[in-house]
Amino acid sequence: MITGASSGIGEAAARLLAGEGAAVVLMARREERLLALAGSITEAGGRATVAVGDVRSSEDVRHAVTTAVETYGSLDGAFNNAGWGSVGPSLHEMDDADYDRMMDVNVRGVWNCLRHQIPVMLQQEAGGSIVNTSSTAGMFATGATAPYVASKHAVAGLTKAAAAEYGGRGIRVNALMVGTTHSELMDEAIKRHPVLEKASVARAIQKRMADPQEIAQAVAWLCSDRSSFITGASVPVDGGCSAV
Repeated sequence: MITGASSGIGEAAARLLAGEGAAVVLMARREERLLALAGSITEAGGRATVAVGDVRSSEDVRHAVTTAVETYGSLDGAFNNAGWGSVGPSLHEMDDADYDRMMDVNVRGVWNCLRHQIPVMLQQEAGGSIVNTSSTAGMFATGATAPYVASKHAVAGLTKAAAAEYGGRGIRVNALMVGTTHSELMDEAIKRHPVLEKASVARAIQKRMADPQEIAQAVAWLCSDRSSFITGASVPVDGGCSAV
């Protein structure tokens, strides 16, 4: 199950995981994008099913989890990737609506996913692996808006708490601390504010933005048995941003 699957990191992960043999359930709000992606995966010989929905809705997430189980018989892995950020004003000038949206998508969205994914995995002998998308903003203030930084710290905390609670019952939960990555939101923001591109990679050792495919590789590793002794981790995939 992949949320935020209609573009960017979510789309890249869906293509990579399906190419490696996983059956993928694609969740996002944009149905046309999801159907096109599912069609492309199917044409390439993969398996993909669409579950249109908003991660802010517990019922939508429940539907996606149910779709996975009813279609493929289990839910072995989940990539809770849907997120929202904005280039906004200073904290004291920000509208409550901006705060609410970032916290609802980034935190409540992951919460909803965990709430519905974990019960299914607990019933499976093999358990499961969950990967949540956090950010370098989940480790330190990156210059992103304050609600975004707060929300990504919360994702890291939820990840650790869930890993500790369910690690003895066969479920691994990890977070990706993602560095600046090309996406619709990010690329549009850079077009409006070109200075953002240089500023966003200034701290990174590699001095560049990531391609979504590079983040997807880390997702595939954490979802697979190749990372069987990794849980509760905040894994940096950030071009060395967190090393300095």
